[in-house]
Amino acid sequence: MDCVEEVTLLRHALKPLIADEDQLAFDVIGGRMWVTVHEETRAPTVDAVIAAVATTGMRASVPQEGVAGGEGVLDALQRRRTRLTIAAGVAAVLGVFVDALSGAGFAAALGLSEGEHAATWPARCLYVVTILIAYWYVAPRAWAALRRMRPDMNLLMTVAVVGAVVIGEWLEASAVSFLFALSLTIEGWSAGRARHALDAILRLAPDHVRVVGDDGVESEISPNDVAIGTRFVVKPGERIPLDGTVLEGTSRVDEAPITGESLPVTKSAPNEVFAGTINGDGALEIEATQVAGDTVLARVVRLISDARAQRAPVERWVDRFAAIYTPVVLALAALIAIAPPLFAGGEWGAWVYRALVLLVIACPCALVISTPVTLISALAAAARNGVLVKGAGHLEVLTRVRAVALDKTGTISEGRPRVAEIVALRVSENDALAVAASVESRSEHPLARAVVTAAEERGVAFDPASDFKAIPGKGARASIVGPDGATVRVWVGSHPYLEELELETEAIHNRLDELAQGGRSVVVVGTDTEVIALIALSDGLRSESQEALATLRAIGIDQLSLLTGDNRETAALVAEQCGIDDVRAELLPHDKVTAIEELLRDHEFVAMVGDGVNDAPALARASVGIAMGAAGTDAAIETADVALMADDLRKLPWLIQHSRRALNTVRVNVALSLGVKGAFMILAAVGHASLWAAITADMGASLLVTLNGLRLLRPKDA
Repeated sequence: MDCVEEVTLLRHALKPLIADEDQLAFDVIGGRMWVTVHEETRAPTVDAVIAAVATTGMRASVPQEGVAGGEGVLDALQRRRTRLTIAAGVAAVLGVFVDALSGAGFAAALGLSEGEHAATWPARCLYVVTILIAYWYVAPRAWAALRRMRPDMNLLMTVAVVGAVVIGEWLEASAVSFLFALSLTIEGWSAGRARHALDAILRLAPDHVRVVGDDGVESEISPNDVAIGTRFVVKPGERIPLDGTVLEGTSRVDEAPITGESLPVTKSAPNEVFAGTINGDGALEIEATQVAGDTVLARVVRLISDARAQRAPVERWVDRFAAIYTPVVLALAALIAIAPPLFAGGEWGAWVYRALVLLVIACPCALVISTPVTLISALAAAARNGVLVKGAGHLEVLTRVRAVALDKTGTISEGRPRVAEIVALRVSENDALAVAASVESRSEHPLARAVVTAAEERGVAFDPASDFKAIPGKGARASIVGPDGATVRVWVGSHPYLEELELETEAIHNRLDELAQGGRSVVVVGTDTEVIALIALSDGLRSESQEALATLRAIGIDQLSLLTGDNRETAALVAEQCGIDDVRAELLPHDKVTAIEELLRDHEFVAMVGDGVNDAPALARASVGIAMGAAGTDAAIETADVALMADDLRKLPWLIQHSRRALNTVRVNVALSLGVKGAFMILAAVGHASLWAAITADMGASLLVTLNGLRLLRPKDA
């Protein structure tokens, strides 16, 4: 099970065994299904469930004790499917070569020459091999759909292939088989990548907890064995293993994996901390407030899986199309073949021939081959412009998006602190920056790296300080060589540390408050006797953000929303700069999902743009998730439907317009294909169409719409 279409099949197959469909739950990514048993209802046996699943063409098994799901089975299946798809493609190519080298030539072998051409028997054998290999997994599902009298895309493709074989279009039959197998392989590969991305999220939390016993002795145990209320210790630089409340210690914690906060946050008693976040330079003693399965990080994984199980609009459309088109065509062909000879004395051979013509022209080869070519061309053009779209279905959704939600840190803003302003009190700006960089060059703190980067960008020379000592949660001290050659003790720290040193004046206090407005962080540089400079750091906007958001409004996006874990003041400032009127700040991952669901109540289709693990659930829940590809986390990129590989927001409005062009082309192709088919169906029914004419019309329509689709390979520049 690697697509939501199969969830529908399973629901129908298990419906006779359960009282309510709510008893069924599915994890498409993990390939798992749960059957909940209520006390008041009769429970189905495991064997009955497995037998019901088998009727769909799938296989089920009970996971072994201690195994989370069927990930290994799915990975093995995907490897086998990939090998079979490659083998099918090789066989099809060999068939063309064998047919061409037999004397017919490549034009005839490819059906491009005038006159009829019958593939040689060696070529036919290779085409049969292509069909058998490509349909190894499809055929059982098509047979199951036929037995249940519920036609689906598997049966639709099987009918197309059989129809092509019946009238001798061996190459066409093998091409349809290979392309359908290729699409299933790509779909399974995408699910596998998403599945492994979930594993990567879970690995953010360490596999051990340093628990403090009642006797004060520390011991390491698994997070799964830690109960609520247990005390544990996290040393500097370690990841926090569980959600909890700080009991003792002070440290700055990097919460970007969970909240998206761009700058580390100072934590002390009784602040809350989250599993997967990174402790800074101070030791913390924490009391667990959640078990391992209920942490914010664990909920991120569950939210992604839940959102992935929801069907996309294009999948529902395919279901409706297949449910109507296939039985109608089959019934009409059967009626034409049987009714006239039985009830009107018609000649069996003539009417069966007309039915075959109908099946040939009804065979959706133009739709099956040329429409994917159109969408693949659109996807290739997007890739050339630095936009990775993970499936053609997302292009359709993008055309209908009218609301876009955006994360702040790493999406609208750069996602890393930069020196915004230097207020020198006793020395020049460059000299103050040199002193700060000398001290901070010994630290790995994000703010410290920003100060050092600023000095390097300005060409300010500095020597690393000596006798460096970090002061957890406050700053650092070190020794530098002054202009007169004497050693001077200096420090770089926070506003609270300045107050602790009792070096603050009213003027400095007021200046610090001014610099801190707009969510900026301020570090103070001083000696044992005086303050020499104040340095403000901020997470600046990306240079293209304002232009990109203005363009989104210009192309018809009605609502822009800012969803961020940052504080409200910072969020409001960024929203004002970018022209965003809907601001939601201080959000945890599940809060962002709630915000997306609220937007979906007002807008049928909503896009979410983000870059971090904390954005992954919202990316999955949105109609289409868009990740910043260069700076984004693996979890965000794998969860999202689209990745902007250059981290350029201007690609988003371009992609929406490109998707609209692609879908307009698809609509033209569909109308043309069905128009030709409709006309020839009428001609076939009245006996004025031959197999040759049907083949010519079908191939002509396929070629025409394919060439129309290939135009998308030359899109307008982003």
